Amino acid sequence: MEFTMPHVPTHDTNTANAATDLQVSRTAQFQTTWPQDGTAVVAAYGELDAANGADFVAYAIAQAERAQHLVIDLSGLTFFATAGFTALHNLNVQTVGQEVRWALASAPSVQRVLRICDPDATLPVFADVDDALRAVHQDPPPLLHLVTESR
Repeated sequence: MEFTMPHVPTHDTNTANAATDLQVSRTAQFQTTWPQDGTAVVAAYGELDAANGADFVAYAIAQAERAQHLVIDLSGLTFFATAGFTALHNLNVQTVGQEVRWALASAPSVQRVLRICDPDATLPVFADVDDALRAVHQDPPPLLHLVTESR
């Protein structure tokens, strides 16, 4: 038996060749697919705001604990509040601590908030899930090395 919530679109959870996990939280639905071992794609549908931002981070981090690569797919959101940016920032901090490579596939509602809250583009945002998947599987960019100046 499947149920729907107001403002939360129903999505098919029977994705071919990928195991799925689903959670409903207030006006959003969170779903994880595993397109390959060690890679989780966590998608959010509906609205991400102060009422469910912490739930989203907890859900995504629980998935990240079983992954080396994480893609956050927010392309299914109809509303994204500034609390959603806070959730993404918290997710960023926690994934770095767990040494999980992550990237974000965005939506127009998300882009509007990120232009204001993340003007320096510090979060790893990509146009779609395919680009985000490629990014998390590429070698990380080299770190800057400090070089002493000879006198």
